[in-house]
Amino acid sequence: MALRNEVVGPALECRGLSKHYGAGRIVLAHLDFTLAQGEFVAIMGDSGVGKSTLLNLIAGLDSADSGDVIIDGSPVAQLDDNAATQLRRRKLGFVFQAFHVLPHLTLAQNVALPLLLNGLPVAGALEMLAAVGLGGRGDDFPRQLSGGELQRVAIARALVHRPKLILADEPTGNLDPHTAHDVLGLFRAQSKATGAATIMVTHSEAAAAIADRILILSDGGLHACATEAALAGQPLTRGSPAGPADNAR
Repeated sequence: MALRNEVVGPALECRGLSKHYGAGRIVLAHLDFTLAQGEFVAIMGDSGVGKSTLLNLIAGLDSADSGDVIIDGSPVAQLDDNAATQLRRRKLGFVFQAFHVLPHLTLAQNVALPLLLNGLPVAGALEMLAAVGLGGRGDDFPRQLSGGELQRVAIARALVHRPKLILADEPTGNLDPHTAHDVLGLFRAQSKATGAATIMVTHSEAAAAIADRILILSDGGLHACATEAALAGQPLTRGSPAGPADNAR
């Protein structure tokens, strides 16, 4: 199946997504989830409940036992290997806890990688570095940067090719609280500016509080969470699991 180009509709749909490992251990159970274009969602949950597994299934790096993942109108499971690679290159951006910035490349070269892979002009790398507060530092190397600055480079790299969907796995896990606060504000602002929909997996209530929606992954499904409680600095509580999370906005 070929990769579709531009589609008007949700950035992401998960329909009846299920995954289990050995001995019947259920990680995800008939999970339904819709992410709108430009929406920023935080997913929380205890360690081992399947948050990273969910990101891997969405990215097509792992296979579900049943159900469908549809990114910008393209059913991931129906794509051949070449088309799935194209989808990840063109329509996805990734931000990780460990930055994954290449040490032997300059900042501009690191950020330009998605542009090169997609045949786009690399001049956009310098513009994106400026957008994340690193203007004029394109010729620097990662060893010259702090942790917060490295994560800014990673965010710039994830957004530079204007993907439809950003997947972020504990993006501030290696940062101190003050730096994390600054980086998260920039992350949200730039993802909104580019129009990318974003899923951020995090253990941090402070990080989750910047999201448009907070969802809790437990019992194999996503459950709505009271965003107002997070914004007020109160303990997060799981909402009613009655129906799919996208019906509980």
